[in-house]
Amino acid sequence: MSRIDESIEFIPVRIAVLTVSDTRSLDEDRSGQTLVDRIERAGHLVADRKIIRDERAEIAAQLRLWVGDPDIDVVISTGGTGLTGRDVTVEAHRDVYEKEIEAFSTVFTIVSMEKIGTSAVQSRATGGVAQGTYLFALPGSPGACKDAWDGILEKQFDYRHRPCNFVEIMPRLDEHLRRK
Repeated sequence: MSRIDESIEFIPVRIAVLTVSDTRSLDEDRSGQTLVDRIERAGHLVADRKIIRDERAEIAAQLRLWVGDPDIDVVISTGGTGLTGRDVTVEAHRDVYEKEIEAFSTVFTIVSMEKIGTSAVQSRATGGVAQGTYLFALPGSPGACKDAWDGILEKQFDYRHRPCNFVEIMPRLDEHLRRK
């Protein structure tokens, strides 16, 4: 079962938070703030934070900017993962991914079902990798952000987590881009 190996030193990662919303301001962004609070409490660094409209091209452009920034290891977005016509965050993420982390959606659904039952089927949370950067798209509710961070991401971004974690493979995420 999963555990934290206290004999290993913690390595903080640099995480950018993107809120996708046509209506929220930074003061009203409870989901983004939920992520920021958890990221900082876990000992990681918030590298950047933005709010952007529900526009596929704009979301993808921001993701590409952050993926190209060597000072950002992870991007977590919140909002725009539902089923309505304006929900285009998942499509924008997939426009950027080199590889999708299919199991993230499955595990997120399992974690969500414990809290909201079959309503979890309405989420299209997703994860992937591009240019050595992890990207995750979460639903736009504080509860969903708590579930994703507390139930999955906090452990996977802790280098001490065993039997494995995302941090330990970070140096190899972009190995296909390097000259051999």
